[in-house]
Amino acid sequence: MKPVLVHPSYFGPISQWVAMVKSDNFIFENEDNYQKQTYRNRLYIYDANGKLLLNIPIKHSSALGINTKEKQRYRDVQIENDFDWQVRHWRALKASYQTSPFFEFYEDELNPLYEKKFKFLMDFNYHCMEFVADCLQIDWQIKRTSEFILQPKEQVDLRPLVNAKETHGFENLVYTQVFDSKKGFLNNLSILDLIFNEGNSALSYLQEQKLEPYFT
Repeated sequence: MKPVLVHPSYFGPISQWVAMVKSDNFIFENEDNYQKQTYRNRLYIYDANGKLLLNIPIKHSSALGINTKEKQRYRDVQIENDFDWQVRHWRALKASYQTSPFFEFYEDELNPLYEKKFKFLMDFNYHCMEFVADCLQIDWQIKRTSEFILQPKEQVDLRPLVNAKETHGFENLVYTQVFDSKKGFLNNLSILDLIFNEGNSALSYLQEQKLEPYFT
């Protein structure tokens, strides 16, 4: 099977991790241009009121002296740390998942990511992906592209999974979520939702999940 090509993202949605786990051979796109409204700087979790967006603020190109007509490389995008986003995101995660079966188990390893200041968004996202890989106990070798190829022939191109505005036809197998008795099951949230609710069973869940038409 060809390796899959995916983006380093802010923990990543469940669909992305299904692709990575079922392939067991993935490469991160390291040379693309940054795009808004993607899982590069946002995730969705389940709080008491339903689906909640957490967004990492980034520095605008104009503030960095970059010509706004030129596209900015993803790897060059800087986090706007003047906003206290890490505190807000961490409080939201605790409020949403502190009663989940496994949040306490992962809390001490996750919290440092919300205390250390990262300059570049991509660097932070790679650390987020490493955290998830450790939780899932999967073999982890970071492979990165060295050039941008619009239509790669050597990989299965799953870079579109980073688009937060598209569903890609993905439907989760149902698992227990903290607030599902109030709001029902929410599809394709951040991988953190699955980990906090399923713990050690998260990996087997991802292996059983279908991601059509790529994996069945």
